[in-house]
Amino acid sequence: MSWPRHSRGTATGAYVGAADARDKLPVLVAYNIYNRDYCGGHSAGGASSASAYANWIAQFAGGIAGRPAVVVLEPDSLGDYGCMNQAQIDERRAMLTGALAEFNRQAPNTWVCLDSGNPAWASAATMAQRLNEAGLRQAHGFSLNISNYLTTGENTAYGNAVNNELRARYSYTKPFVVDTSHNGNGSNGQWCNPSGRKIGTPTQLGGGAEMLLWIKAPGESDGNCGAGNGSSV
Repeated sequence: MSWPRHSRGTATGAYVGAADARDKLPVLVAYNIYNRDYCGGHSAGGASSASAYANWIAQFAGGIAGRPAVVVLEPDSLGDYGCMNQAQIDERRAMLTGALAEFNRQAPNTWVCLDSGNPAWASAATMAQRLNEAGLRQAHGFSLNISNYLTTGENTAYGNAVNNELRARYSYTKPFVVDTSHNGNGSNGQWCNPSGRKIGTPTQLGGGAEMLLWIKAPGESDGNCGAGNGSSV
């Protein structure tokens, strides 16, 4: 589950508390980074400044507190470098490392997965470097394929390749999760509301990754584009 910028800790606390009362593991998405989707624009928005984001993520983590949860941290934030200058990249890294530190401080039982885009976005070597520079050592792991259509096999191969790079260059590896909510028929090369796609494997442990998860709701529009052209959602 994800929340916009105006909800924060009260909503995360209520959601995680309800899951905890039922002995369930909640999965949440923190998606409010300053200059979100800076290059693509379809999901533009987020916090009004880096300091506003720091405040938002502190409340998000504080709402979870000591209860168990999985959090996917800022989908696409490390793939979205193509039109950013170095100062903007440095600012984004600082926001992500700050967010990870906040979860470790306030929500120590949360498995935070720093998002790493998808296999079509950057090479495994490039993504390993970006993850490491954004503080992956502080995180439980990384996430792949959020809202995308690439197959589970493509993603697990990429996740393993990223780990090979992490091991060779930085002497550590991390578990990863894959969003399978839209990838049952693979990708046709389009990312925004492509026609002919199917839902993938339901949420489960294993499957080539630590977990396969339905992160984005199946059938939810990617924006005013593709098969959803003319839509307002």
